[in-house]
Amino acid sequence: MWDATLYLRFGGERARPFFDLLARVGAELPDHVVDLGCGPGNLTALLAERWPSAAVCGVDSSPEMIEAARKLIPAGASRPSGLGPVLTNHAPGLSFVLDDIRHWEPQSLPDVIVSNAVLQWVPGHRELLVRWADQLADGGWLAFQVPANFDQASHAILREMVASARWRPLLRDVELNRQSADPADYAELLAGAGCEVDAWETTYVHILPGDNPVLEWYKGTGLRPVLAVLDADQAADFLAEYGEQVRAAYPPSSFGTVFPFRRVFTVARRTRLSSFPIDLIGKLWQDRGMRRGLPPLSVPCRQRVLTGACPLVRRGQRCPVRPR
Repeated sequence: MWDATLYLRFGGERARPFFDLLARVGAELPDHVVDLGCGPGNLTALLAERWPSAAVCGVDSSPEMIEAARKLIPAGASRPSGLGPVLTNHAPGLSFVLDDIRHWEPQSLPDVIVSNAVLQWVPGHRELLVRWADQLADGGWLAFQVPANFDQASHAILREMVASARWRPLLRDVELNRQSADPADYAELLAGAGCEVDAWETTYVHILPGDNPVLEWYKGTGLRPVLAVLDADQAADFLAEYGEQVRAAYPPSSFGTVFPFRRVFTVARRTRLSSFPIDLIGKLWQDRGMRRGLPPLSVPCRQRVLTGACPLVRRGQRCPVRPR
């Protein structure tokens, strides 16, 4: 469904929010960095350049996007078959994996999770964000941005056309991208998940070249689910009708077409967990109906618990603080 070439046509405009997001991430020497919804991999490669000693993995559910990302591999490098990670020449630890971010599970606790302009496509992504925050290493960073312009003419025209008598029989089952939340909503969500949160919004005013650049912009993103279910003639008719209305809503001028685009950003850092008082652990165990009389041991950091290094877990006992 996705076309990396179309998507990258406005690569500069699409990349700018990524840089603004990344500027707020304070990780210095992370070991494991993940880009969830990496697309064609061009921005994932920049993560590897910022943190050259880290293992950086790009994950995307689109075979077309992963194929484009893997073209970063030098001609002489091995290209294993299958869907597993493929290293690239940008950094020794950079790889790409075909996977659905809704079901992705880390092989080790990530220090940084980045997701750029993806979650608007994911139903129930608030619950997904809480899960991602829970999967971070202690002190880890979760950074994402989502479009928040679904009340603008470009989206209103698309929704009206999809629901019209002409197109509804063909497009009734198409799932368009969804409204994102406001910064305050994401801040409250992730603060409740134990994170320190910085959330904000920005409206970019792009000046796009061309006769009908807003049509070209959405041909690479928002129109993809529609075009995927129409045949060639139907797609041409839909684009002609949509393009005419969009051009009227965003008229070109001598200097280009003004295209406002609001985006919401969130950067969350998981609070470090050092150790817990033994009386708190005892109370938690008692509350869960477990035995009394714990040995005088504190639970170490969450990462050690998950990797099986906790002395309680090693003896076959359940962790009372982070049960799994």
